[in-house]
Amino acid sequence: MGSETEISPADARKAPGKEQQAAGVGILLQIMMLVLSFVLGHVLRRKKVYIIPEASASLLIGLIVGILANISDTETSIRAWFNFHEEFFFLFLLPPIIFQSGFSLAPKPFFSNFGAIVTFALFGTFLASIVTGILVYLGGLLFLMYRLPLVECLMFGALISATDTVTVVSIFQELGIDVNLYALVFGESVLNDAMAISLYRTMSSVKADPSGQNLLMVVVRFLETFVGSMSAGVGVGFISALLFKYAGLDIDNLQNLESCLFVLFPYFSYMLAEGLGLSGIVSILFTGIVMKHYTYSNLSQSSQRFVSAFFELISSLAETFVFIYMGFDIAMEQHSWSHVGFIFFSIIFIGIARAANVFSCAYLVNLVRPAHQKIPLKHQKAIWYSGLRGAMAFALALQSIHDLPEGHGQTIFTATTAIVVLTVLLIGGSTGTMLEALDVAGEDSHNDSPLASVGTITNFEGNNRYIAPPYNEESSSGNKIKMKLKEFHKSAASFTALDKNYLTPFFTSQNGDEDDEAEPFTSTRSGFHGQNHYSS
Repeated sequence: MGSETEISPADARKAPGKEQQAAGVGILLQIMMLVLSFVLGHVLRRKKVYIIPEASASLLIGLIVGILANISDTETSIRAWFNFHEEFFFLFLLPPIIFQSGFSLAPKPFFSNFGAIVTFALFGTFLASIVTGILVYLGGLLFLMYRLPLVECLMFGALISATDTVTVVSIFQELGIDVNLYALVFGESVLNDAMAISLYRTMSSVKADPSGQNLLMVVVRFLETFVGSMSAGVGVGFISALLFKYAGLDIDNLQNLESCLFVLFPYFSYMLAEGLGLSGIVSILFTGIVMKHYTYSNLSQSSQRFVSAFFELISSLAETFVFIYMGFDIAMEQHSWSHVGFIFFSIIFIGIARAANVFSCAYLVNLVRPAHQKIPLKHQKAIWYSGLRGAMAFALALQSIHDLPEGHGQTIFTATTAIVVLTVLLIGGSTGTMLEALDVAGEDSHNDSPLASVGTITNFEGNNRYIAPPYNEESSSGNKIKMKLKEFHKSAASFTALDKNYLTPFFTSQNGDEDDEAEPFTSTRSGFHGQNHYSS
């Protein structure tokens, strides 16, 4: 992204020393901003200041430093220090964030709400991206905003549909909300990233090679990308589980080797998918889910503690740096601010698309649930409000600069950056007020812990308000759609039984119930941004 300073031949001898000095000062500045972000985030949490979330604080720090650099005489040097490459972003910053998202999912609450989460994350994200793309295209036709071709509008709809609830979820933790709402918001965000990047890559391939493309080919290409990437990630996860089960690395003081191998498997999954022309992000996400559910229990206790702390650490650092960089980038990079209408109407269209996503999916989910287990309207509103944009939307917008010609990618990047900033600052800052207004905060406040609404795995089913219900064969209606939804939900329950009776005994060295019962659903704060970890 950033432009490199040119060095004349006359300065060739001095160049290495000057470059090393500039790099040292640049790294020092980044470390100072990271330290300031962590300290400020800690203070905000201690003081229970929800109007400035931790992610917002990181973004503002980067913005302030960028503005100071922009008005000073050292702008060129600062740009050289922050010479940010997309390869670094995609290969080193995003993978640990995405892996930790999958690794932090607790199996039981996730799979108990699996049908609803999949509905929101897959069908809902697809619906939101299509609605956004079509509305943006129609807005261009009506001269309400900058006009883009339909395929590019759909690319924008795909990338901007990637939600990042790290700010909202951290506040959910502090205020103590219903366990199911927590699981839905976090689970949707995790799978939503995989869906969004698959949709974006599919639309990008259509843009690059429009000849001979039809709807069927687009669907096939999407399934090839998503299912292929998911299969690669799940396969690597299963292989790692079998390796650690039978290699005997948890004995004979081999914990160091055990931890090293565990840390390498996620990147193996990522690079395998990229090498096959698939999505490394999707692959590493499902590797994280599988490795946590199966591989993790095959580790020794010391290795379990180490890998949990290690991935929390690098994920927290990566997330913080991403928000700092986004703030810095707003002040330093060139943006197409001439298309303010594009930004304004995009925000409106995104809100409409998010509503279409949440309320239609909630309606479908509620069709197959008894009256006392339906998703309440106030929870639906909370899910709609929590759909702010973050690192994934920013990363895909960064990629669109090279994927789209004639400055269209720059327009999309500027709009996405503005939307990310507005949603993080406004939505993130007003989440606490929103939860109180909807009477969602502290719904289970009768428990002792501030996170007790999340409860423990052992009493998860008891605290559950709208847990995935068991189905009776006799509860049939004439509605074919309803019956299909019930069959899908029933298949999710069947998978849970399959996992408990066959997969867990085969891939792990202990019964799956032991882990579920011993593993608390209350989580430690994942570093700076409070990304939730149901794991111990």
